[in-house]
Amino acid sequence: MSDVAARLAKALEGRYRVERELGQGGMATVYLAEDLKHKRRVAVKLLKPELAAVLGAERFLQEITTTASLQHPHILPLFDSGSADGFLFYVMPFIDGETLRDKLNRESLLPVDEAIRIATEVADALDYAHRQGVIHRDIKPENILLHDGRPMVADFGIALALSAAAGGRMTETGLSLGTPHYMSPEQATAEKELSARSDVYSLGSVLYEMLTGNPPHVGATAQQIIMKIVTEEAAPVTSVRKSVPPHVAAAVAQSLQKLPADRFVSAAAFSEALHNPSFGAGVGTTTLVGPARRGSLVAWGVAAVAVVVAGAMLLRPRGGGSADEQVVSATIELPTDVELDNPQIRFSADGSRFFVTVRRNGVQYAMERPLDAADARVVPGTEDGQIPFASPDGQWLFFGAVSGGLSKVPLAGGPTVVLAPTTASTGGDVGADGTVYYSRDYQSGVWRLRPDNSQPEAVTTPDSVTGELGHWSPRLLPGGRQVIYTAFRVPIDSSRIEVVSLETGQRKVVLVGGVFPSVVGKYLFYARNEVLLAAPFDLRKLQVSGPSVAVLDDLAMRSQDGVAGYAVSGRGTLIYLSASEYDAPADLVWVDRQGRDTPALPESGRYHEPAIAPEGRRIALTVTAKGETADVWVYDLVRGTRTRLTSGGGIDFGSGWSPDGKTVHYQSERPVFDLYSRAADASGPVTPLVADGEDKSDAGFTPDGQFMVFSRFVALEWQIWWALADGTNPELLLKTAGDNVSGPAISPDGRWMAFHSGELGRSEVHVVPYPEVTGARQAVSNAGGSEARWTRAGRELVWRNGADFVSASFNPTTGEAGHPTTLFSGRDYLFSPRQTRNWDVTPDGERFLLIRRPAERAPRKIRIVTNWMAQLERQMPSATNP
Repeated sequence: MSDVAARLAKALEGRYRVERELGQGGMATVYLAEDLKHKRRVAVKLLKPELAAVLGAERFLQEITTTASLQHPHILPLFDSGSADGFLFYVMPFIDGETLRDKLNRESLLPVDEAIRIATEVADALDYAHRQGVIHRDIKPENILLHDGRPMVADFGIALALSAAAGGRMTETGLSLGTPHYMSPEQATAEKELSARSDVYSLGSVLYEMLTGNPPHVGATAQQIIMKIVTEEAAPVTSVRKSVPPHVAAAVAQSLQKLPADRFVSAAAFSEALHNPSFGAGVGTTTLVGPARRGSLVAWGVAAVAVVVAGAMLLRPRGGGSADEQVVSATIELPTDVELDNPQIRFSADGSRFFVTVRRNGVQYAMERPLDAADARVVPGTEDGQIPFASPDGQWLFFGAVSGGLSKVPLAGGPTVVLAPTTASTGGDVGADGTVYYSRDYQSGVWRLRPDNSQPEAVTTPDSVTGELGHWSPRLLPGGRQVIYTAFRVPIDSSRIEVVSLETGQRKVVLVGGVFPSVVGKYLFYARNEVLLAAPFDLRKLQVSGPSVAVLDDLAMRSQDGVAGYAVSGRGTLIYLSASEYDAPADLVWVDRQGRDTPALPESGRYHEPAIAPEGRRIALTVTAKGETADVWVYDLVRGTRTRLTSGGGIDFGSGWSPDGKTVHYQSERPVFDLYSRAADASGPVTPLVADGEDKSDAGFTPDGQFMVFSRFVALEWQIWWALADGTNPELLLKTAGDNVSGPAISPDGRWMAFHSGELGRSEVHVVPYPEVTGARQAVSNAGGSEARWTRAGRELVWRNGADFVSASFNPTTGEAGHPTTLFSGRDYLFSPRQTRNWDVTPDGERFLLIRRPAERAPRKIRIVTNWMAQLERQMPSATNP
């Protein structure tokens, strides 16, 4: 042990056992030690003697204590600091990993997704610290530790303490603070006052190096580097690495602007831009760089403490200001083996836990997550379940089983009880007396099921003459005498929020142009166009008593039924899903039979339901826009062009091709899901195929183009119908009493029809002779299956079983199918939010067209915000007449 180390060991004797030197930096030497009191390994950082002599112990220790309260999962905390035998030291956790510098030295540059993830997590740490008034001042790869791949920012606030102790200018110490390659221009010119934008510049420089292999400016000496930082523009990231997405390159460029005012206003804004594909294209950038909406949560963030933790109840307001002045937000990550399958979230009556629908291994479940614990659990007995909501006493969880109907299961454990044969399609609520209120299907009103298990009875009936499609998402108002619900119409912005009296049955319109209402305290919350709004609400008069205020502008919504991803508890806690994560831009890719994928389109998008044209060079694709619209486009993969087929402002989706490739057929919500077609080159008008009062899907044609087959929802069950190719003379083709059959696909020789049915207790793929479907049918899948497609000239069937893609050989002569074989897992790919087929396969069966999940496998994140009601109160305009 060196003399210095020996002196340090003796000075810290009884507190720390110094073991060995770990390394040296510009300001300190790092030693591995054991914290004797807490029995843990720590890193003791010993300030260089010449620096300690200039600074002085008293001032340094006074300033460094301001950093000890920083608590963030991506900040290496400060355990201790002090002075001993003339040494100044501080103590941090020992991380058994490597620095980002070590990783860059080894790999030179990183994959784009990994670089963005690291930069985003560092930005989270910076944003949190900036809100506490702490600027790092020395962000560089050496100060970013990687613990199991997760970045931890070290020496956070140490630079600030050094600068403050030296009177504000580190030049007075004779040392240069900040590594030249990552200095901001104002830092390089020794400006006394630095803002958060200086750290944004440094982080942008680190990300630049992760993407290109070098910092933005290099030189033979520190002076050369500083001169370039001050005078030269950095080369665009894409000039070095063309695979970097344009919005990422634009975000990096803005972070490296010479003038602080031209950079992002915050590290959070930089992070948002890295995940916004429209950034730099003149779309959607205003909220990233400033308080665009005075009444939005973005604007309230000025007084917020942004923290990312596993358990939200660990949050406490920190820093200056009283508790009721600080908004505290958190991000909860769900278990890695589940994904959010439906945006609806519900609190328990006491607000202590929430429930969501998740998908695990291709199966839907209800999941429970207490707020005061880090663990979530899938509730046993909720398989095939969706839209969970709990009883007021917290003993039962109600849910809609897709195949089993409205059901409940005891949260303490026990068998599932089926209450009604029809499911709760958009959720429901439970009264104090145990009566359940729910919307049983997509074309019904609000229904009531009393606790004596009598027959369900209708509370409301939609008025189809005025365009009402259904009454959805019912919630009891405080007092339990009225139910508030969405009176859904198409287009969705014509929907209404209504209240019905449970005593008289009288309906009252509360608000036009909103969906998914809930009333908490004196406010009505509702959703519109991916925005959560609040309006003052008079419970006595059952009316809105003033104008609405936008609470947040990135709310996940499901456009086909107005279900929105938020909940507000009686305690005033807001929980929500982000639209940018729930329906995040994704990549359209080709996947071979071994599961290896390659890009199909050069850019990401909010894509769904791809369909391959017969000749294979074109695809039809659903592209969703912000809010409540979706349209069908045709992409020519050879020419790189695209043609928009629909633009009616509604929801057009689920496309397919005619056998000759001249027309595209699709579903359109007008207000039910009807079938339409249009020439693939958009040269002709939109043509109705089958348009009536029932939902339809899964349309396809016979090989000769004379007939079409499709699924049709009749009398609360799916049936298979057929019609002439122009949609005329529709007739029932196949049904199973008391069960659902759907997803018809005619074989290339026109002799067989594949479909899926739940008659065996779960969805399985079947084959039946066509058109004489009364012949013997064969179950092709044996462990679950749906969405079957024919390949290899009808000698193979492929289908999806949960997240897996499966195939089986087929003999067109005998109708016999071979043993199913799993080809690859589809867990890295997206399935449609509209429960339609979200993939296709080439006729030879060699390539599948799928939509790859974003890099972070979203959506698995849930946002929680507390302490915000006081802010809402101040933002709310004075009450006026509605």
